[in-house]
Amino acid sequence: MADLDQLLPPGAATSALDALVATWPWDRFCDDRPFVVANMVCSLDGRITLDGGSTGLGGEGDKALFHGLRTVVDGVLAGTGTLAAERYGRLVRVPERRAARAALGLAEDPVLVILSRSGRVPFQAPLFDEPAQRVAIVSAPGCVEVPGGVRADVAVLELEDPSPAAALRAVQASHGIRSVLCEGGPTLNRALIDAGLLDELFLTLSPLLIAGEGDVQRIVAGRELDPPARLRLLGVLHHGDELLLRYGLGG
Repeated sequence: MADLDQLLPPGAATSALDALVATWPWDRFCDDRPFVVANMVCSLDGRITLDGGSTGLGGEGDKALFHGLRTVVDGVLAGTGTLAAERYGRLVRVPERRAARAALGLAEDPVLVILSRSGRVPFQAPLFDEPAQRVAIVSAPGCVEVPGGVRADVAVLELEDPSPAAALRAVQASHGIRSVLCEGGPTLNRALIDAGLLDELFLTLSPLLIAGEGDVQRIVAGRELDPPARLRLLGVLHHGDELLLRYGLGG
């Protein structure tokens, strides 16, 4: 696992996991919802995809942060578009990372939380063939039917109002989820921000210039925020030519 230079707060070189464990995300939940962080990577000119996905943007430091975040949360939140584009498999595949979760008092596998108003869940994604992977799908009544042959441990939570706030309350109650990592995409990030649900943002700056024409996706979708959301810089890690930034939102 990559050693990262700790620039803010100043400190000795650290692993991504040790830096994240020090933030105690599982112990910062609210009475009515889990603690929510988002993780994104973008090029220096703001692109969040390369060849159709985010994998080509991140280097060794970003990958260490990505796996470290999945190691310290109870649940991972993703929209159906991201789930299909990134071809999700089992969230924590390496036994050593599952052992690290257990040592922290967490379940060996985080729950994948899927929000879908339409009910169009990409059940062909590899993770649905993983018996150890727990999945909570939150949708409106009658929208989701789990097909036969799905081997993952899937629970469908039906809500009259499957908004992000209601969904987070539901998975906190049903699965004991205290902390959630949102892996996007931009539309889901925007919904969390609009609802005042996003507590922290981890953003890796990839040392790439990509350019491109047309409607280039950003880390947050939708119309211009009015007023813009102002974030507080909480931490900076450095690896190679990457900067890994941690920001706080709200109070």
